[in-house]
Order: sequence, then structure tokens, then C-alpha cells
Amino acid sequence: MKPIVGVVCDRFFVGEHDSHGAKHSYVRALTACSRVNPVLIPASRDIESVADYLEVVSGLLFPGGASNVEARRYGGETDDAMLVDVDRDHVALELMRGAADRGMPVLGICRGFQEMNVAFGGTLHSDIHVSGHSEDHLEDMSEALLVRYRYRHDIELVDDSTLSMLAGGARSVRVNSLHRQGVAALAPGLVVEARAPDGLIEAVRLDGHPFALGVQWHPEAMTASDALSRALFEAFGERCRHYAMSRAE
Repeated sequence: MKPIVGVVCDRFFVGEHDSHGAKHSYVRALTACSRVNPVLIPASRDIESVADYLEVVSGLLFPGGASNVEARRYGGETDDAMLVDVDRDHVALELMRGAADRGMPVLGICRGFQEMNVAFGGTLHSDIHVSGHSEDHLEDMSEALLVRYRYRHDIELVDDSTLSMLAGGARSVRVNSLHRQGVAALAPGLVVEARAPDGLIEAVRLDGHPFALGVQWHPEAMTASDALSRALFEAFGERCRHYAMSRAE
């Protein structure tokens, strides 16, 4: 049997309907590259504990999303104009810490990368452009969708890092970039895997964990054409299979 991997949902309205969901690109990458069976985990403050989910899944994907992590979660200043998803924060941060305690594989992407930093005590720039970082990071909503997901800038991979090994020892790769928040103070226990040319942290791992990796860009949109994106999802799937077998034993 293929491992079951939880995908954390966003909560949003579709017309008048209060809904939960995740983009199909994440499901496609998990099924095609990771070779796992994804299940969606709803974002709701009605869920008192995520412990039952952690007993079922063998890995967790924290995807990107339109919303931002609420500033009070990391001691930042509230901005009423910022789109937040407090229900996702409630579920995602607890899941992140629970997975870390169990040694469960974790892959955080964009918002999920930022959630990883907040979950372990780090802080975020609420607006990286205001904080002096390059406009290369920012999404231009006037562009067509496929254009927005094109390569935008290089990142420098740390020597002997997980990403460097997945990239065949490369020192630099190109990535897309569609985010407004970014890591300010790195959480204790997280180790930098990659940085952008302007110094912004682009990838981290949880030190001492078998596989807990967060990336700021969107590899799920590039698995058909980008070798590192595909290798990242393949490695995540392999660790989920290992976790599932270890738990069964």
C-alpha cells in the first residue's frame, strides 16, 4: 500500500460557501512523483487536536496559499489589509510541531515554509519588499498564470545540504518566486539550506530530523520540467514510505 500523506487545506469562500481546499498541482506532484496517496486535512478551529491525524498519515505537505500567517503568531504587528487564515494557522502549526516530535516527514512550500519557521519560534517579514528585498520575489497578478510560475531568480545552495545533494551537487539553481512574506529571524533548530542573492532565506531544514524541509518557491508547479523539483518530491515520497514501514514494524 502507498503511504497516506496529509495535505493541509486553506479555508476560503467559493461564492457564499465556506470551503476547504488545496490546489491540484500539489496532489498531482504527490501522486506522480512522490507516489503516495494524498488526503486533505481541513483547516478549522473546531478541530481541538490534530493527534488523530498524526496517527493516520505517514507524512505532511504544507502547501502555499493566498493567505499569510497571522502576525500575532510570531509577535508581529497586525495589518488589517493582510489576508490571513487563522483556521489554517490553528491546524498547521500544531501539525508541524507534532510531526517534528514523531520524526514524520514534512515538506513545506511557500506559506508552508513560513509556517515551519513560525512553528519553531521564528519571525517573518510581513512584506519583504518594504523590508528591502528584491522585487524578484513578488508575484505580479496582472501576468498570466504560467508566466507567474516561470523562473525568477537564482538561489545559492549550501554545500552538502539536502537540496545540494538532490541537485547533484549544484551550487546554484533557478527558482520561481510568488511570495510577499519571508523569514526575518530564523527559528532555533532550523538550518539554512539556500539563500537568494539579496540574502533572503529560501530553504531550511529542521536539524536532526530525518526529513523536514521547507522551500520558499513552488516546486509542485515544475516537476515536469525541473530536475530538482522532481527530485524533491521523489525524496519526500521515499521518506514517507520509510516512515510508514518503520511504524508498521
